[in-house]
Amino acid sequence: QREFTQKKTFTSWINSILAKHTPPYVISDLYTDIQQGHLLLDLLEVLSGQHLPREKGFNTFQCRSNIENALTFLKSRSLKLINIHVADLIEGKPSIVLGLIWTIIFHFHIEELARTLACTYNQPSLDCSSAVDSSQKTSRSAKKSAKIKERWKMSATKALLLWAKEQCSLHGSVSVTDFKSSWRTGLAFLAIIQTMRPGLVDLEKAKARSNKENLKEAFRIAELELNIPRLLEPEDVDIMNPDEKSIMTYVAQFLQYSKNLPESEEDMQEKVREAMGWLAAQEKKLAKLVVETENETYYQKCKEMMSFMETFNQEKNPFLPVLSSKRSEAELSEGQQQMREEWDKVISQINEWKTKLDQMLPSPLDSIEAWLQEVERLQAEDLPDLQDPFKAMFVFREAIVMFKGLMDCFDSHLDTLQSFKNEDEKNMPLVLPEKLEEMKRRLFSNIRLTNSSTFLEYHYGLCSAIANEVMLKLNIWDVKYGAKESVESLLENW
Repeated sequence: QREFTQKKTFTSWINSILAKHTPPYVISDLYTDIQQGHLLLDLLEVLSGQHLPREKGFNTFQCRSNIENALTFLKSRSLKLINIHVADLIEGKPSIVLGLIWTIIFHFHIEELARTLACTYNQPSLDCSSAVDSSQKTSRSAKKSAKIKERWKMSATKALLLWAKEQCSLHGSVSVTDFKSSWRTGLAFLAIIQTMRPGLVDLEKAKARSNKENLKEAFRIAELELNIPRLLEPEDVDIMNPDEKSIMTYVAQFLQYSKNLPESEEDMQEKVREAMGWLAAQEKKLAKLVVETENETYYQKCKEMMSFMETFNQEKNPFLPVLSSKRSEAELSEGQQQMREEWDKVISQINEWKTKLDQMLPSPLDSIEAWLQEVERLQAEDLPDLQDPFKAMFVFREAIVMFKGLMDCFDSHLDTLQSFKNEDEKNMPLVLPEKLEEMKRRLFSNIRLTNSSTFLEYHYGLCSAIANEVMLKLNIWDVKYGAKESVESLLENW
């Protein structure tokens, strides 16, 4: 029963996500459809907003490659994939498939939503994506990172439960203590709907109805009025021990809906005032720190900066919703515009401090850092528009020459970094070990493994082929082809 419910719920959830894919499509059998790997990649691309590598065909090798690409991407997000193997997914083993999909739902759907509640309910929170260069972040051991991830898993579940309790507490006797039997009567679903959209339900009448009638009504209203996909059926919930994961997946959609509700202007202004106060305090704290560490060693400066950034990233979490508002400049109030300017100012000062510290690295690390930044800048540049293959060829050719010139120094920089003795004449560390590890990681992961030279050469070859094809067609067409209609037909066919 549990496996059947999960399969149905997860399939409906996946279809609600794939509706945003281009082109949108639906799956009918999760265990079969997952075997080719395309489903996994499409799902992850919509959820992450990233373009993932894939094989276009459907033979065994290509399916295996696509599934491996999907699992590699998930591992890069620090997700634990325990006992999930490519062979089991190709066979469509139910327990493995459901385990993988639940991992994806929890990370991309429930964790992301509950993250915004973590500070409200005083739960331990993972560091949100920092506004400053990711290379400044502290490198933690895998063991510590795993512990933080595990602790956050528990608190994400707890934050979602506390949110549900809060919505239901406004309606007297509706009690929620878990994601199982608390939802069996259907009253909890109806109470949440009533909190978010007053007037849509009559809770007094609902208390006199059967469980199935309430569940049916709640799911109907949620689908029609709130546009929340119907992931569950009454018979999935009105049982002795309903499936916790399926109910969590469905409840998270109500939280998603509440996040999209417009805030009152008064609430927004209060949040802006709080954010402005915090930003002003951070600016003063940063300025004071720069002055106080002026005569300190490079090592001590970095240590102080690391401490500042850890606190900064932790404290900014409650303000992220208002700081990261997606409104355009024209839609922002005067207070919001000032807040955005203040935020940009603080981030600029942090990045300026970081740049100065990078320039103060002891030799030869300073030159390696400068080299790393130049290579990363080149890698980050946008590809030229392939609509003009001749111009694109020229840009690619220049980039290849520059990149190969920089990569001539790769081996010597690698040797220097690996043999660097991190202590001065008094046997004190010159550089934070975390900084050395970060530089090594950038050297290996971002540069060596990316293989940008091959990537650029591929696009150069592609542009050359397109340009040659265009020239060939133009040369062939250097004759008269009769009436206008026949020429239009020729162009359309080509």
